[in-house]
Amino acid sequence: MDSLTPANEPVIVGHPDRPPRTLGFWLTALWGIAIFVALFAGQVAVVGYFLLLHDGPIDSSALIQVASRGLTLSLSVIMGLPAVLIAVYLAVRHTRTRFVDYLALRWTSWTYVWIGIVGMIVIVMGWDLMSRVTGREVTPGFMLDVLKTAQVDGTVWLLVIAFCVAAPISEELFARGFLYRGWSETGLGVPGAIVLSSLVWTALHMQYNWYFFLEVFALGLWFGYLRYRSHSTLVTIVLHGLNNFAAVVQTMWLASGNG
Repeated sequence: MDSLTPANEPVIVGHPDRPPRTLGFWLTALWGIAIFVALFAGQVAVVGYFLLLHDGPIDSSALIQVASRGLTLSLSVIMGLPAVLIAVYLAVRHTRTRFVDYLALRWTSWTYVWIGIVGMIVIVMGWDLMSRVTGREVTPGFMLDVLKTAQVDGTVWLLVIAFCVAAPISEELFARGFLYRGWSETGLGVPGAIVLSSLVWTALHMQYNWYFFLEVFALGLWFGYLRYRSHSTLVTIVLHGLNNFAAVVQTMWLASGNG
């Protein structure tokens, strides 16, 4: 097994007069904040639009009612994707490296996908088992609420696209693509970049309580390790999408009263 060093990252060839570079720790962090703001703005714009269409006074209860609807949440997650793409593109331009190369948007062996799936199953099933043993909910309560409103609106299909396609692409480009790449070639090294990018990714899931935070963080560490071993963010996007799809199916199963 390779040691956790960035030495195995493929060499990227840039313009001969302007060699490629990474942004370093602080520029990566500052651009990371800008990317997060862009993601947040894209999502809030959708919530604001539906809030303006809301009948009655616009207050905190109206905000909660609008934001918790499946249609609103789905569209806000989807709108976050172009916002992230634009922000990440602007950041990567300063590296004099191709967008796809800097973010490791390259395919690799299917072996890493199968290894990733096995690891996800172990992590998720272990957490589910711990939830049942400790008497905790297996799936976050807000997921059930969002699914029910999506079923009423007839937009479950849009919810699946948002959670299983748009969210994985946005979050993986940000965490395992941009943040990991910039931080792994600093004093943090690969281990520090995996941990720190996983912490940032976990912080994006503010809808969860501390228990599910830990599960998300554990998955983040696993995705980060696979990003390092495979040299591919596409692999983590696929795995992230599969994990979210499994979570949606599980939520549907519980909502139907079979859980």
